Amino acid sequence: MSVARLAERVRAGELSPREAVEAFLERIERLDPHLNAYVTVRAEEALAEASVAPAGPLRGVPVAVKDVIDVAGTRTTAASRILADNVAGRDAVVVERLRAAGAVVIGKLNTHEFAFGATTTSPHFGPARNPWSSDRICGGSSGGSGAAAAADLAAGTLGTDTAGSIRIPAALCGVTGLRPSTGLVPCEGVFPVSWTFDTVGPVARSAEDCALLLDAVAGTRTDLEGGVDGLRIGVVEALLDRAEPRVAAAAREGIAALSDLGAAVEPVEVPMLEEAGTIQQLLMLPEATSVHLEWLRTRIADYGADVRARLLAGLFLPATGYVTGLRARRVYCGGVDRLLERFDLLAAPSMPVPAPRIGDSEIELRGERVPYRLALIPFNSPWSLAGLPVLSVPCGFVDALPLGLALVGRRRGEQVVLRAGHAFQRLTDWHDRRPPDRG
Repeated sequence: MSVARLAERVRAGELSPREAVEAFLERIERLDPHLNAYVTVRAEEALAEASVAPAGPLRGVPVAVKDVIDVAGTRTTAASRILADNVAGRDAVVVERLRAAGAVVIGKLNTHEFAFGATTTSPHFGPARNPWSSDRICGGSSGGSGAAAAADLAAGTLGTDTAGSIRIPAALCGVTGLRPSTGLVPCEGVFPVSWTFDTVGPVARSAEDCALLLDAVAGTRTDLEGGVDGLRIGVVEALLDRAEPRVAAAAREGIAALSDLGAAVEPVEVPMLEEAGTIQQLLMLPEATSVHLEWLRTRIADYGADVRARLLAGLFLPATGYVTGLRARRVYCGGVDRLLERFDLLAAPSMPVPAPRIGDSEIELRGERVPYRLALIPFNSPWSLAGLPVLSVPCGFVDALPLGLALVGRRRGEQVVLRAGHAFQRLTDWHDRRPPDRG
């Protein structure tokens, strides 16, 4: 059940907060042993908290948060061996705000180790499995958030996004995910990846649900009405050309639907699109490594191989590389800002392919075998590098696996992005599709 519908039922007295929590705990007990979306389930705590949930827009709504976000008295493991027994002393600010809105936190969700990867296949806590096909990844690093939202193991979830970590699992799991503008949502109490790019955002059924969760954690007041009539949408043809053809076709159909709703659609070239991923890596890798310096000296063997390799790459990048990244980012952001003076939104596929199989490090893309991680960077880094809000909405299926359409807005333009996503979802039903229960 959606965040919006569940909140309505609790307000109307059709369902008590405790009954809502019990219903989701039953699904978690039945389905999660197979999906592994959760690292920790707060069953007893959530039932107790449901009885005293304050009045608010999310009263009694069961939510779950990525296991890099602190919940007082509960482990924050970051899906790592190093933090396996780390218990948070207080709530992260976003959790405080969820509670103030009346939400009940029912658990902590699986993630790529230290939120530093795009598969959510931690060697320490096991892979989160895609509800649409259990041999497929959920994406990452907020893979547990995507899986839990898709399988109705929480009404809504929070993830984090540094370079795609909300949008990727939203697309691969067939749900809606919002990467807010960098700096809009407080990150205090969230284990960092890269302070220049980190942000916290919602992953849920719909744009409406994401708006409710965003308003709770960011203090915004989103108006979803108004549609897209008259909005100017730039279509990033370079990314459509790079995506698997059936993925590109589904994205084009989604963009055509927005045009049918009254948006003015035209092709656009994003300046320095090809360089954006490299620029973000120049900044993100050393920032991430700086967080882990002490453990790299004392506990390097406790990292998974992929995360260890990335952290070591950050260690050996020269200081001049970081300075070059700062200068290049300023130039890039200036070009994107000028582009968005002409357009209200940009549109592109969220990902170039549907979910790969667990364990596959390469994917087939337009007749070539390419590394999965490198293939996704051009579809995500251009937007996070500039700190822009991005909404990924479901837009179709390929081989029974869901796809996502990315709607990119101006900085602090969450309302326009969510309004467009809501209008799209009023016209389409991709976000209402449910994977089969496999308990």
